[in-house]
Amino acid sequence: MTDLAALISLVAPFFGLIALGFYCGKRVHIPEGGLAWMQFFLIYVALPPLFYRLIVNTPIEELANWPFIAATTLCTFSAFAISFSTGMATSRGDISQATLRGLAGAYSNIGYMGPPLVLAALGSGASAPVALIFVFDNILLFTLVPFLMTIGGADKRSFAETTRAVVWRVVTHPFNLATAAGVAASYFRLTLPDFADKMVTWLAGAAAPCALFILGVTVALRPLGRLPLEVPAHVFVKLIIHPLLVWVVLSAFGDFDPVWVYAAVLMAALPPALNIFVLSTQYRIGLERASAAILVGTVASMVTLTGFLWLIKTGRMPHDLFPS
Repeated sequence: MTDLAALISLVAPFFGLIALGFYCGKRVHIPEGGLAWMQFFLIYVALPPLFYRLIVNTPIEELANWPFIAATTLCTFSAFAISFSTGMATSRGDISQATLRGLAGAYSNIGYMGPPLVLAALGSGASAPVALIFVFDNILLFTLVPFLMTIGGADKRSFAETTRAVVWRVVTHPFNLATAAGVAASYFRLTLPDFADKMVTWLAGAAAPCALFILGVTVALRPLGRLPLEVPAHVFVKLIIHPLLVWVVLSAFGDFDPVWVYAAVLMAALPPALNIFVLSTQYRIGLERASAAILVGTVASMVTLTGFLWLIKTGRMPHDLFPS
């Protein structure tokens, strides 16, 4: 009972802030444009210092864990492939529609929810795996989506133009820039001046509550009519298949630190990311399905994510399925 109470105390603030944002989004009639500055603050001002903090105090050798990077990225790709294949079947071969449905099964909320929740659950030792998963999952999905949209005809740019856009987006993404700055500071053992360090600390502390509140408001403002029949299947891939796949593959790849394994499992168990709706809006495809996947996935993850945390905290999920 104590374990359950501790888990509820851990996850309740996260889902409580999402619920508060959802309530405010439904009850307070402020135009959606009012979110613009808050989103700008979050993406360009608050979250980059959080990712910088994740990296800067991590020994540089831990960041070059290529087997871990390969295993977790392969799992994200596999979850995408499973959901994409289901999307191809249900959309009668529409590559553009299937791409966004693939994202619903693979793209975790690794920016808004991932770092604060995983670090609260596992401690500072999870900072390196969290940052690595964030960077390489985003590189994978930022690359897959534009090229598949070009093939599917939703993006009218040529392959050369798409390639340039993908490279530019990956290189200039504020989270990736902050991660690169953290790697450089870690490698050269650089420290910030006291005033800058205090600003970074304040901004990093503001990131989690702002992100969770915005998530709730944004979900509340999304249009949702009927629930498309295939959405539960994509959500099942995201919340159950993806984390289990990570657990099995990391066990098969090698002897990883338990904190790294559990961090990867929890990152994979997060609900679908808000970026799915952003991309759906950008390409004008599947808005209703994107909204449904985010809403259903966020609500369902209250049970599934808590379940994975319970398995980890009680020792019922060994970090290595195939001990030597």
